[in-house]
Amino acid sequence: MDIVGKIDNEDPYRIFQDRKRTNILAGPEQRLILYLLPRIPAYMSPNILTLIGGFGSLLILLAFVLACYLNSSYLMIGIAGLLINWFGDSLDGRIAYYRHIPRKWYGFSLDIIMDWCSTVLIGIGYYIYAGRDDKIFAFVFVVLYAWAMIISQLRYKITDHYTIDSGLVGPTELRVLIALILVLEIWITNSINVCAFLMCTALFFINLSDTRKLLKLGDIRDDLERSKNSGQP
Repeated sequence: MDIVGKIDNEDPYRIFQDRKRTNILAGPEQRLILYLLPRIPAYMSPNILTLIGGFGSLLILLAFVLACYLNSSYLMIGIAGLLINWFGDSLDGRIAYYRHIPRKWYGFSLDIIMDWCSTVLIGIGYYIYAGRDDKIFAFVFVVLYAWAMIISQLRYKITDHYTIDSGLVGPTELRVLIALILVLEIWITNSINVCAFLMCTALFFINLSDTRKLLKLGDIRDDLERSKNSGQP
């Protein structure tokens, strides 16, 4: 296996310099990424890893479809899909920094688009699987996640610092939560609908809190620019 990259004589955490992580699993996740990076074959480019992440999302959609028409045990495929999605999504940008070939704005744009596509695929999968009265939660989940993504982009615009986490919760924690929900659904049929309601409720209040913080940041930025334009210290 041809391995590219070397971090023995440099700060290994430089590959995370483009974003600040505040999620609960940030430490273990970053250590795992550092372990995986030198073991990724040279032919596996950042774009290939992005495609792998997208394939993981397709597996989650497939798991919901099979579980709907065959048996709920097929939801286990969704857990594998979440793992594959994490692998591709978490390593595509990191491998670019590791190999000293980052394309900041290209990668940023592609990452946002793929995150949105993944969210839609998961939403469609749950919509197919859910009962008639619970399908609304699929739509609500996609809308709320889109709201969170918009907040993230606006925060970046205002502060010039990019973060994908909402406090202690980030995409990795969300994947773990969805995996646990899928396992619970296999054991207790229709429990996923209760979990979907609770998840949407939590996302709503998290987004509401983050929106208030975002507006405060915008207000501070306005005051700073106003002071600068008026020549005041």
